[in-house]
Amino acid sequence: MRAQFVLSEIGVGLRRNLTMTFAVIVSVALSLALFGGSLLMREQVSTMKGYWYDKVNVSVFLCNKQDKETSPNCSKGAVTDAQRNEIRSELKQMSIVESVQFETSEQAYKHYKEQFGDSPLANSLTPDQMQESFRIKLKDPEKYKVITTAFAGRPGVQEVQDQQKLVDDLFNLLNGMNYAALGVMSLMLIVALMLIVNTVRVSAFSRRRETGIMRLVGASSFYIQMPFIMEAAIAGLLGAGFACVLLVSGQYFLVNNWLANRIDVINFIGWDAVLAKLPLVLAIGLLMPAFAAFFALRKYLKV
Repeated sequence: MRAQFVLSEIGVGLRRNLTMTFAVIVSVALSLALFGGSLLMREQVSTMKGYWYDKVNVSVFLCNKQDKETSPNCSKGAVTDAQRNEIRSELKQMSIVESVQFETSEQAYKHYKEQFGDSPLANSLTPDQMQESFRIKLKDPEKYKVITTAFAGRPGVQEVQDQQKLVDDLFNLLNGMNYAALGVMSLMLIVALMLIVNTVRVSAFSRRRETGIMRLVGASSFYIQMPFIMEAAIAGLLGAGFACVLLVSGQYFLVNNWLANRIDVINFIGWDAVLAKLPLVLAIGLLMPAFAAFFALRKYLKV
């Protein structure tokens, strides 16, 4: 009988405040969709870092004859055999270096022609204008500065170039987008909590006579609060369900069927990452409104 009464009161409350309940559902759905999206974006950034940092190389470019007039580091002319062998030997002895690959000027010219053969500049270049280089694979890409410090400015070295600098800007942009999503999510969450509190209080005010009678006949505070808490929890759960639909739709339409077909160089997260976040979204959607309603009603229902 008590369960039937609580369920009937929940139905009455949802029908009486239909507009505000709908606003709660929408705000919870948007805030939790942003929350889940920010978690997925953070995981995507971590996946991309692992993918790209594993491919990052440090390149030590050596001086050639043409660099004598254009580069201050090469004022003494092209790299000598002794300088080249010394650099190679030191690189192989460094504990942070996984492998060292030497690229001749002829190989550099061939690679340039393969990549930029259609460029007008490619026809004017000759192999002797290309630079020899050491391509270094590091065990820990985060320690690229060790190579830069050790070899930049040395005789025979024209430049030390780290490819990580090229991808750091991308990761900074993605992290900034993630923080922006978290900021918007926090704002939407505050709005959702305010709507939940106001909806519960309006519902309690419209049924203040019933709650007063229940208090007079000896009903406990928790029993009186239960219908209001359940109303908020159901609205929050519906909002969380819509948030899950948005996350699944985003993964299917945006990531799998659009981005993955247009961007081949990014290893996108899969369904396992998305499905792992859905229970957390549903749990927050259920518990957050319930606790908000519980604390909002503790003082309001004292009659």
